Amino acid sequence: MQKRKYVIVIEKDEDGVYIGSVPTLPGCHSYGETMDELIKNMKEAIELCVEVLESEKQEMPIKTFVCTQEVEVLA
Repeated sequence: MQKRKYVIVIEKDEDGVYIGSVPTLPGCHSYGETMDELIKNMKEAIELCVEVLESEKQEMPIKTFVCTQEVEVLA
């Protein structure tokens, strides 16, 4: 097993719950009541996502997270 680093995008919902997702691993997301809980849960989610990809003999996605960008629109 090798160490890998992943970027987690973190949002906070209207109830104050932290929601995280990994752009380079579609479908990999979790939540937590605190930031520490979210990070712990995200590490577990990432490990599970990687384990599934490897067990299904799928290639690890080769993507690089670039940035987030806030835009303003009239809605």
